[in-house]
Amino acid sequence: MSSIVDALYELKYNPFEYGAYLASFYTAVGEFGNNILLAPLVIPLCSHPLFGQKLFNSNVRSTIWSIFDDRTKLYDLQERIDGFQALTEQCIQYCLANDWLSIDEHSLALRACDESDPVFTNQKNAEKLGRLFSGHSVVEIYAFLGVKPR
Repeated sequence: MSSIVDALYELKYNPFEYGAYLASFYTAVGEFGNNILLAPLVIPLCSHPLFGQKLFNSNVRSTIWSIFDDRTKLYDLQERIDGFQALTEQCIQYCLANDWLSIDEHSLALRACDESDPVFTNQKNAEKLGRLFSGHSVVEIYAFLGVKPR
């Protein structure tokens, strides 16, 4: 029975599907130092049943305070980050292999590769999450969400 559950999990949560989320996020977030530390937040927040929908419906006036206004609903975010850690690593590898993202070793930053026509399907909620995070430092974001990078 667990093999069926594992197979369904692998089918739903795979790097081929969620690689576009990371690529869309890093296209919108911009380039600043240590932004690679934001990667573990993308899949858990975008796939969250409540916050994924709020991100999708957000507009240009939305802020992290308006999207994540009820932080008590973020009670399971740390567990979601830990649970999606392996998937996040696989997605980063997939994005690097497809030249969607590149790594700047000096500033520990991921950035979108310059292409006129991206081959991935742009994920709106990941792009909007990137825009929300773009004006804040990594420390501010983790402190606001109440989670720890691992």
